[in-house]
Amino acid sequence: MSNRQSLPPLSEKQLAIMNVIWDHEETTVGEVWAELSESRSIARNTVQTMIVRLEEKGWLKHRTEGNTYYYSATQPSHKTRKRMAQRLLDTVFEGSTEGLLMAILDDQTLSKSEAARIRKLIDQASRRSS
Repeated sequence: MSNRQSLPPLSEKQLAIMNVIWDHEETTVGEVWAELSESRSIARNTVQTMIVRLEEKGWLKHRTEGNTYYYSATQPSHKTRKRMAQRLLDTVFEGSTEGLLMAILDDQTLSKSEAARIRKLIDQASRRSS
């Protein structure tokens, strides 16, 4: 799938698989299953099916070495997360960055360093839009 914008959204389970693959850059079904099964109950066949579906949808590609398939992502994690955040902003908060930040920060406690980093990011964004 050459048009990255046409990739379908990821479900929570698909995102968990993608996170493992992004962490390893290239990995096998068995390695993904081993890592996921440490924190949740999931069958190896389920992981294999989901990986095959992710490849069919254009999220993954593979190379073969002997009988082993090595999967890697077609999209970098930062671009995918940015798209997901933008979709959340557009659909849930009707494009309101302020609304999104208020919802996130309402119940959160920030360290001084986190608050300083957020202020710096806001300042940078303000300069870009001026």
